[in-house]
Amino acid sequence: MPDLAIDSYDDLVTTIRAYHYNRADLATAVPVHIRLFEAKANRTLLTRQMEVRSYTDVLEAPTEPAYISLPSDFQSMRRLRLIDPDDGVTRGAPLKFRTQYQLDDIREAQLETGDPVYFTIFGDEMELYPEPSYPLRLEMVYRANLTPLSASEQTNWLLEQAPDAYLYGALMEAAPYMREDERIAVWSAGLAAAIQQLNDLSREATYNSGPLSMGRARRGY
Repeated sequence: MPDLAIDSYDDLVTTIRAYHYNRADLATAVPVHIRLFEAKANRTLLTRQMEVRSYTDVLEAPTEPAYISLPSDFQSMRRLRLIDPDDGVTRGAPLKFRTQYQLDDIREAQLETGDPVYFTIFGDEMELYPEPSYPLRLEMVYRANLTPLSASEQTNWLLEQAPDAYLYGALMEAAPYMREDERIAVWSAGLAAAIQQLNDLSREATYNSGPLSMGRARRGY
C-alpha cells in the first residue's frame, strides 16, 4: 500500500478506506468508527494537551445562583479560581473541591458569606459555596474531551501529533467486520503503542520541567 499523508479528517477517511481495500460495505461506516475511537481515547488518554484553560463570565445571577453550567467538553476540574470582572485580578486562593456530601456538611456547620471558597460537581453543573455575587468571572483549568473530527472540523491536536493513533484506532473499530485479516494484530499493537507513548511523553513533559517540592499535609475543611 502506498504511503498516504494524514493531515486532515478527509485524509484520514481516505486512508482508512484504502486499508479496507475500498470495501463498499465499510465505506459509509468510517465516520462512525472514527467517532467510536474518539470516545475510547477520551477515556484512555492522559495527556497535557487535554487540559485547557477557559474563562466563564456570568453577568446576571441565574435562577439558582449557586449553580454554574460546565463547558460542553468538560471531563474533570484541575483548578478553579475567581477573577475580578473589572480588573482581571485573581481573587483569593483557588476554590477547594469537596464532594456533595462534604459540601452539605460545610453548609450546615458554617455561615460563611463573601466569595465562594468551595465547589463541587453535580451532573453538568458545578455548585459554589458560599453563593457567589454577580457579575462573576471564573477561570477554569480542566480536562477536556477531544474535539471530534468531521467534514467541518478537519483536525485537532491528536490528529496533528499522532495520526497513527487515529488510523489504528478507527481500523480496530472495523476489526469485527474484517474476519481473519492478519493485519488486525498489527493494528492493535500499533494503537496500544501510540496511546502508551503519548501518555509517557505527557508525563515526562509535566514532571521533568523542574524540581518537585513537598508540602505539609493539612487537616480539616
